[in-house]
Amino acid sequence: MEKQKETEIEAAVFRRLLAHLDDNKDVQNIDLMILADFCRNCLAKWYVAAAEERGETLDYEAARERVYGMPYSEWKTHYQAQATPAQLAAFEARQADKGCG
Repeated sequence: MEKQKETEIEAAVFRRLLAHLDDNKDVQNIDLMILADFCRNCLAKWYVAAAEERGETLDYEAARERVYGMPYSEWKTHYQAQATPAQLAAFEARQADKGCG
């Protein structure tokens, strides 16, 4: 596969991931962190880092708006639920497991 085509496919996959997350706003960031060790904010940070690696400047809030499809503050107001005690415990356990081994 030629490099340009590969890049186009990867970009399409990323857009599909963002659309999937947008279609599933009920999936909270803490759930993503517990299950997969990344969340929407991580994607925004990776977006900023990838831009910087290519000599571009991208503001973190602008990257989060790209990932969330709206300003983060708006998304948080409309879609972010308070973490439950079970979610917090699972998150803490996940973080503790990282230190092992």
